[in-house]
Amino acid sequence: MKRNSILQQIKDYSTLWDVVIIGGGATGMGTAVDAASRGYKTLLVEQSDFGKGTSSRSTKLAHGGVRYLQQGNIGLVMEALKERGIMRRNAPHLVKDLSFVVPTYDWWEGPFYGIGLKLYDLLAGQEGLGTSEFLSKEETIRHIPTIETKGLRGGIKYHDGQFDDTRLLINLAQTAQEQGGTLINYMKVVGLHKTEDHIEGLLLQDQETQEKYTVKAKVIINATGVFTDSIRKMDNDAVEPIMTSSQGVHIVLDKNFLPGKNAIMVPHTDDGRIIFATPWHDKIIVGTTDTPVTEYPLEPKAQQQEIEFLLTHIARYLTKNPTHKDIKSIFVGLRPLVKEPDAKDTSSISREHQVTISKSGLISISGGKWTTYRKMAEDVVNQAIALGKLPKKDCVTENLLIHGYQESEPEYSHLEHYGSDEIELAEFLKQKPYYSTPLHPNYTITEGEVIWAIQKEMARTVEDFLARRTRLLFLDAKAAMSVAPKVAELMALELNQNNEWVAEQINTFNKVAQNYIAK
Repeated sequence: MKRNSILQQIKDYSTLWDVVIIGGGATGMGTAVDAASRGYKTLLVEQSDFGKGTSSRSTKLAHGGVRYLQQGNIGLVMEALKERGIMRRNAPHLVKDLSFVVPTYDWWEGPFYGIGLKLYDLLAGQEGLGTSEFLSKEETIRHIPTIETKGLRGGIKYHDGQFDDTRLLINLAQTAQEQGGTLINYMKVVGLHKTEDHIEGLLLQDQETQEKYTVKAKVIINATGVFTDSIRKMDNDAVEPIMTSSQGVHIVLDKNFLPGKNAIMVPHTDDGRIIFATPWHDKIIVGTTDTPVTEYPLEPKAQQQEIEFLLTHIARYLTKNPTHKDIKSIFVGLRPLVKEPDAKDTSSISREHQVTISKSGLISISGGKWTTYRKMAEDVVNQAIALGKLPKKDCVTENLLIHGYQESEPEYSHLEHYGSDEIELAEFLKQKPYYSTPLHPNYTITEGEVIWAIQKEMARTVEDFLARRTRLLFLDAKAAMSVAPKVAELMALELNQNNEWVAEQINTFNKVAQNYIAK
């Protein structure tokens, strides 16, 4: 994935693309994989980095949605459980089985939640990851050694999926490219190219050089998540908005708050939400909140009451109560929700997706969630085929292995999230003595991985590397800030940048990282 060679393809104005996708998050990337794997000439453009927005800020769960089961949305749960199974089969190096324990303190909780989770098992069918079971008080403590024991009656254990969202996104980008697709980051859509009120292409601006380009396409797909309406308004300024959003805050704690391999699911909080405490990359993620928002910044910020909400609720279930000082990182995602006139609040809005087509031919795919990204892509590409009069070809992604696919145990555990690339990367790290040097004494990320991320994964900035090619910013914001100067120095050498670029990168990254640190 070399950006300069991709630029040459975009510069060729004579190229007529079958499908051009706006947006490099889960939906856009899934659409690129689907379209390219069917044989269509496919281009994806992203205004920032791949996964910069919501797609890097999920709760890291590939799940059917226990909350949607509570709401009675059986269809969405069944679809998501099927897609969870497909994710697990096609990317086993990143999508794993995770055991959850629902601790019970009132007499009615065991049978009530137990029946619901048995239904969850039933809906999963052959795609199930394990059978739920009732736990005694002693068994619950054995599964969750730090669980609050006062009043504890027992628990219910069930299974769901967990994954690394942005690592999967990067692997999807590599898969799309291997299928013949073209993808580029830091390429912003600044206008639509129309002939007689019909969209025939896009006006683009390279965010690195400010150079502008025009690309022509048979079909344009708007897959920009919470920014969907901004592209729709570019097409028709009078269009009614269809998107709304809420933000979900997550806090990251050290592993000692929840040792072991099991997660906790809290089925009912003060505001009726479900929250999770899950082990992830040797840390614990606690989330999430549901706060309605009307503005959609690329870097959303946690509100103090949201952080207090998570600390308060998880403290009820742990023997050791976390404080602000224990928070290693805070990250915030914006949910792309399609408006429902009768919804009382954002937590009751369905996560089902919607495909709309404007009079000028702009296709917009909105709503949905990470787990159903593949099905969303299949649906929108089917619409694109009909609209663009493309030769009809069946979807193949249900059985398409994702780049990095690896069933066997990794040879190098510290490189396991690279999947089948770990062997090549391990050899790459031997090329120069300093390549194997850890960037930080508490983490296994090496200096050579910076170079790898540039050469193989199109990383362009310090943030790209520390937030999305590796996950250090999400795991330990202060540690990420401490290594930012070294990362900038290494990237500058590889990208032929000067000291001014290095200083700018460090400053920009530190401003972003401040949002991840508990105040």
